[in-house]
Order: sequence, then C-alpha cells, then structure tokens
Amino acid sequence: MNLEQLNAEIITCRRCPRLVEWRERVAREKRAAFADQPYWGRPVPGFGDPTARILVVGLAPAAHGGNRTGRIFTGDRSGDFLFAALYRCGLANQPTSTSRDDGLRLRDLYIAAVNRCCPPGNHPTPAERDNCLPYLSKEVDLLPRLRVLVALGSFAWAGALMALAANGHATPRPRPAFGHGSETVVGPYHLVGSFHPSQQNTFTGKLTPDMLEAVFRRAKAVPG
Repeated sequence: MNLEQLNAEIITCRRCPRLVEWRERVAREKRAAFADQPYWGRPVPGFGDPTARILVVGLAPAAHGGNRTGRIFTGDRSGDFLFAALYRCGLANQPTSTSRDDGLRLRDLYIAAVNRCCPPGNHPTPAERDNCLPYLSKEVDLLPRLRVLVALGSFAWAGALMALAANGHATPRPRPAFGHGSETVVGPYHLVGSFHPSQQNTFTGKLTPDMLEAVFRRAKAVPG
C-alpha cells in the first residue's frame, strides 16, 4: 500500500455511524457564509510531502473547514494560524490555504489527524478515536523519512503515542505528559507537543505565532 491507496481507503470509511451522520448533515445544511459552496462531507485524508521528515498530527477536521474543503486545516481559522507559521519556517510555499486546489505545497512535512471526520463539539468518543487510529499508524509506516511528529493538542499527543505503540514502539515510562514544547523519544521518532492553533488558544494569547514557530523550528532541527 502507498499513501494514495491509503487516502482512497480513508475517504470511503463509514466505521463510525455518529460521525457519518454528523459530517453529512453539516454538508447538507452548511453554514450561511458557505451556502453557495459544495461541501466535501467525507473523511478527510492526510496530505503533504511524501518524503516528509515531519508529521503534524491534529485532532480532526473542522465541520466548516476540512469537512467543507476536503483538506485538513484548510478553510478555517486554525489553519490560517498554522499555515502562516509553516510558511515562516520554510515548510510551506504560501502562508494561507483556502481550498484543495489553491496551490499550497508542503516541504518536508505531512499533515494528518487522529480522527478523519468532524465530530460534534470537536469531541470524538474513545471508540471513534480507536476506529481511526490505524490510519495514522499506516501513515507513519508509509512515510519512509519520517523522524518527527508534532502533536497539536493533548488529544493528538495521546493519539500519536497510541499510533506509534500500534507500530511496535512502546510508550516511554513514566508516560510522557503533554505540554507546549514537550518532547519525548518513541522508538526512532521524536514527538513534540504544541498547543492546538484553535481560536480558543490563539485569541487568548495562550498560543502566539512565535510559540508555534518555535515548535516547528525545533522539529526541523531534530537530526536524522
């Protein structure tokens, strides 16, 4: 299997009835600001550089972001904040992302999520998380140069540890706690934590542009 085949599998997934119903309802009802736009309304695959050394792990697509555009972090405020930081760090060719065909290219970086469908209230259940985790594990295996995972938020941090464990890389003991700038080594991989670039964090100053940029500069500096 390659990344293209994996993404084709992800897009057709219907394992979680609650998430299927929600993502499709959002795509039908739409937000007023996007009423004239077609919604993706399906699971959202990962994307980026297939030779990436860095994998960004998010929580899940936004209901009116990735669930609308078909690309994670594309078309929402979290993505605006994230892609601006990636651009400043030389990991993206442009600082914004509005659609799947907007010309965005990632350099040495791939973006995925723990869950591939938008969940109600941004809260997947443990069963929904576990249904989706094999996709993240496969992405790790299919990125041959991967050395660093950047987890955006505590949910992504826990999901990344579980995905790596499923691939045979045991979680260090004591279990590493999430925090902004937290780091741990899991097998051949370096895991780095960052606060999620949600409006709740960026509007309050809990996460600043400099803080997020520092995380990605640290990820770029990891040898290997």
